[in-house]
Amino acid sequence: MGVKRLQIYKCDKCDSVVEILTAGAAPFCCGEAMKLQVENTQDVSKEKHVPVVEEIPGGMKVKVGSVAHPMTVEHHIAWIEVINGDYVNRYHLTPGAQPEAVFNLAPKPGMIVREYCNLHGLWVTKL
Repeated sequence: MGVKRLQIYKCDKCDSVVEILTAGAAPFCCGEAMKLQVENTQDVSKEKHVPVVEEIPGGMKVKVGSVAHPMTVEHHIAWIEVINGDYVNRYHLTPGAQPEAVFNLAPKPGMIVREYCNLHGLWVTKL
């Protein structure tokens, strides 16, 4: 299987998550192939995972879901990122924080906004 740049993989044993920087072979961890995280675009509940982009003065605010996502140690958003062509801007979150981030980039067509939930995987909005 061909691995593509910017794909996200997770180890089912230790929960390590990696982002592919250079296309190549599938990553391994704990003696097993890591699992590709599918880019989900529709939340069954339609409110807690899909990134919501709001244009603000000087950039954009990204909130996770139209209803705030839980931010507990057991269930949280690990990071939010904006992919703008060859540039990737990522903000790491911690349990207890608000599930949102501000980026000093104006939203524009072609940008990809992703977030990673430690329990439910990768979620994406394409502008």
